[in-house]
Parts: sequence; structure tokens; C-alpha cells
Amino acid sequence: MNYTLNQLQIFLKIVQTQSVTKASEELHLTQPAVSIQLKNFQDQFDIPLTEVVGRKIFITDFGREIAEAAENIINQVYAINYKTLAFKGQLTGRLKISVVSTGKYVMPFFLADFLNERPGIELFMDVTNKSKVIESLEHNEVDFALVSILPNTLNVEKLDLLQNKLFLVGNSKTKFKKGMNTKEFFGSLPLIFREKGSGTRQTMESFIDQNNITIQKKFELTSNEAVKQSLLAGLGYSIMPLIGIRNELHSKELQVIPMKGLPIITNWSLIWLKGKKHSPVSSSFLEYLKNEKDKLIRDKFSWYEAY
Repeated sequence: MNYTLNQLQIFLKIVQTQSVTKASEELHLTQPAVSIQLKNFQDQFDIPLTEVVGRKIFITDFGREIAEAAENIINQVYAINYKTLAFKGQLTGRLKISVVSTGKYVMPFFLADFLNERPGIELFMDVTNKSKVIESLEHNEVDFALVSILPNTLNVEKLDLLQNKLFLVGNSKTKFKKGMNTKEFFGSLPLIFREKGSGTRQTMESFIDQNNITIQKKFELTSNEAVKQSLLAGLGYSIMPLIGIRNELHSKELQVIPMKGLPIITNWSLIWLKGKKHSPVSSSFLEYLKNEKDKLIRDKFSWYEAY
């Protein structure tokens, strides 16, 4: 046996995601590189670790046992690193955060200085839709979650970080006048929605219901980036968070369209299960945010506060 720590990490991620493609994305590696490492790792065993049926990969029972052992080994390596840094007097451990998809434009700015000043802390940040974020929080798989709509099924505590402002957005080729009739506008133009389970979609649908708007034509896309690219291409219009279109507004490729009742304003909130016993790392991060939040907003989001 001559497998490497890197191969163990890659195989474990494949098992967790049930996909070579998804594993490569989460590990920030190319798909061929992950496939090669998987093959090199599997070749060291006489019993198959995976099976491919059609285009889908399946993990064998033996493969799952190896994945469990790999996870234990990786955790022990982390423990060695933590103990070394702790012996030097540094705060060590893992900070685990689940973030709704558009929150990826927010959370890194509240993390960067904290992590740069504390090299002994390792970050795990999962970016997904609201439903999966709440699920990971409910199962106590993460320390915190970043959401723009508070869950009504969980008892949580929260720290509000930044306003979430949702505007009607389209490309800049069409000119619109102020004071347009809301029903007439939405009833005549194609609208682009996020997928079910998305907080942005939930907010958009609430606005449509409250204003008794009838939609003639709509598209559904599964990521904020896909929505943005569709707006740039002129495929339609959408109500979307301002936070994700800074560059496109600056380059005047997209425009905020004035509309009565908009923007919709919620809050980006860091939430955690009520009564959760925080680790030293998560407690330190929470204290850092409470002390530095206002300064971070002034330094990192001055452009955003102007809207």
C-alpha cells in the first residue's frame, strides 16, 4: 500500500458527493485530475471501491468502509496540526458554516480578516440553497448558517450582518420610465426564477402574491450566476439580490429597474441552534463579528450601502 493523504481526501470527497464532478468542484481540482487519483487509489486494492453503472458512480460496501477509515485518518492529521499550533499558543480547530447561494457574495468578507489573523483555524464553508442550509443546521452539522430568511421550523439565535436588498433587474438595452404599473410590467415580460427551495425565489413569489400579479411567461434556473448570465443575454428579468451584481452595475451591463414596492429588504443573518455549545473557534468568531461588524460593513460594503 502506498496511498497518499491527498488520495484519501479525494476518495472521501467522492464518497460524500457521490460524484467525481462534484468532488472536483468542491476540491477546486480538474475532473481528469480527480479521476486519475481515484484510479491510482483503487488500483492498490484487490476489492473494488466503486462501480460505474451508466454514467453514475456507486460506492461499494468495501468502499464505504475504506472511506470511514480515510475520514478517521484525515481527522487524526488535523488533530496533529491543531496540537502543534495549540502548543504554540494559537487558537486551533475547524469553523463550519453553511451559506445560501447568494450569501457567497457576503460571508467571505466577514471571514477574511478573522482567518488571516488566526492561521490555526481551518474553514469549511458549504454554499447551497436554503433548504439544504437549514437541513445541515438542523442536524447540527455546522456551527453557523447564513440566511436571508429565518427558518420557521427551528429554534435559533441570530446575529444580523447586512441588509439584503432585492431589486428588479434586467440588461441595460431597454429604457424604462419611473412609475410603471407593476401588474402591467410583470404581466407582459418574461421573468426568471430561482429553483424551488431558494430563499430568493421565496421572496420573489411573496412579492408577486402580495401584488396579485399574473405571470405570463417564466423560466427557472438553479443558480444565481445562471440568472445573472440570462439577464445579460436579454432572456428576461428577475428580482434578485443587489449584492451579486456589483460588477455588472458598474460596467452598466445590467440596470436596476424602478418599480413600486421595491426594493424588498431583508437581512443577511448568521444563525445557530438555540442553546448550542460553541467550540472555542466558533465562540471566538461570534465575538469577533459582534465587535467588528460595523467596521467591516463600512470598509467592505460602502458601494452597497449607497443604494
